[in-house]
Amino acid sequence: MANKENLLSIFALGGINEIGKNMYVVQYANDLVIIDCGAKFPDESLLGIDLIIPDITYLQENKNKIRALVVTHGHEDHIGGIPYLLNKLNVPIYATRFTLGLIELKLKEHKLLRTSELNEIQSDSQLNFGNINVNFFKTSHSIPDCLGIVFDTPEGKVVHTGDFKFDLTPVNNQGSDIHKMAEIGSQGVLALISESTNAERPGSAPSEQLVGGHIEDAFARATRKIIISTFASNVNRIQQIVNAAIKVNRKIALLGRSMVNVVSVALERGYLTIPEEMLIDAQEVKYLPPEEVVVLCTGSQGEPLAALARLARNQHRDVKILPEDTVIFAASPIPGNEKDVSRIVDHMFKIGAKVTYGSSSHTGMHVSGHGYQEDLKLMLTFMKPKYFIPIHGEYRMLHLHRLLAESVGVEKGHTFIMKNGDVVDIENSIARQTRKIPAGDSYVDGVGTGEVEGIVLRDRKQLSEDGMLVIVLTLNKADGTLFSEPDTISRGFVYARDSETLLSKVSVLVKETVNELQEVYTQQPFIFKKELKKVVGQYIFSQTKMKPMLLPIIIEI
Repeated sequence: MANKENLLSIFALGGINEIGKNMYVVQYANDLVIIDCGAKFPDESLLGIDLIIPDITYLQENKNKIRALVVTHGHEDHIGGIPYLLNKLNVPIYATRFTLGLIELKLKEHKLLRTSELNEIQSDSQLNFGNINVNFFKTSHSIPDCLGIVFDTPEGKVVHTGDFKFDLTPVNNQGSDIHKMAEIGSQGVLALISESTNAERPGSAPSEQLVGGHIEDAFARATRKIIISTFASNVNRIQQIVNAAIKVNRKIALLGRSMVNVVSVALERGYLTIPEEMLIDAQEVKYLPPEEVVVLCTGSQGEPLAALARLARNQHRDVKILPEDTVIFAASPIPGNEKDVSRIVDHMFKIGAKVTYGSSSHTGMHVSGHGYQEDLKLMLTFMKPKYFIPIHGEYRMLHLHRLLAESVGVEKGHTFIMKNGDVVDIENSIARQTRKIPAGDSYVDGVGTGEVEGIVLRDRKQLSEDGMLVIVLTLNKADGTLFSEPDTISRGFVYARDSETLLSKVSVLVKETVNELQEVYTQQPFIFKKELKKVVGQYIFSQTKMKPMLLPIIIEI
């Protein structure tokens, strides 16, 4: 079935049963279009990993079929993996003006901009990729220039919503094109792929307009310096902060590389309006009266290296938080970040600042860019799909989204709750989920990608928990006999002065083992090292219940 020429296939390489690293594929016969290529940040179990991106094994195996990467919007979980994809596959990219600006920043950093094919699209653009025609519709989200995508295939229409909500009074006047959505639905939608982030939340997502009034009230009450943190990509929120600062006659200093970069792109491309004399350098903050300054920074999610965390630790070179300063978190903590945010809030209170923090429903400083249950139902009602694939959410969210779909008319059994790598094949308007393709995580460590295998992570975990014991041996190259006493060096395992007896017994054991394995060493040095590690490891565990990494270093003479 998978090799038939008239087969339509839909699957995800990332973004299902998780929030982050979105990457989806629509394929008809030999024409394949990728939707988004995102990244997500690791948890504390992935030691030394900087970023997680989708595994693109399937794309590499089918690179001759790839026609394009189409990007719905510019959030990190939708564009963060693009430089790593382009390092391996030179795919033409299609995105809106603002989204392209953010992608260009990443490609410049990775020195890929000159070799990349970037194509600007609008909501009325029409593209052709062999058997697949593509057009678009506007959606509202927490970043400018967001699109839903319609794939017109010989089997029928497949619609990908992107991230969306229905905001009838958007700050940037970029409202959802509900008339076009209804028109698409009236033409018949074979399959709808729709995000599920807020499928647990009843009602409709509040309008972004509500936040502006709360920010203005907080600015009017502040008596000293204001420090406000939000997502750098939330250009609408940044504009609201600028408007509030204008009303109270304050200047704005930007902190954080991503904040500076995004504001620069937004100003250059006309998505943000800031009076020229209003922006000041961070170095100028200490010379101005505190009641005339707003510091706009990154770090609302408690990221330890972001500007807000450095301010909380009093480690920023140019800006200090002082008693009676006002600190505002203009973003709700993403699930999993609560502990990091709480730590920063505690630091702020210790300094003596006035802090506004917590969920958006309490502070009024943030509204979600993702639709609640009524928004999701409205999208389903517009599209009236025959088949439904919920994405961009953990399993419970996908399950609840399925129930919402059934409540507005999607037939039971026509919803596919998938995992990354599961494939929905559609032939003659009949959909089946019967096969899988390779899918998973690739880890970015520094500037490398895909090089950090499970065994490396296991070693890092072992080092972090039980440390390392280095055994230095000076051996006769000819017969494997010891020239001198073994030397043991402990790092993160035991403190040498307090464990002289243990380490001396290890040295004796090493000598005995070397003498027993002399012949093995001359013939199979690898087996010699392996056996030495086994004997010493078993002895150390019997004495300490610890398993340090053992590293024999052999100097041959």
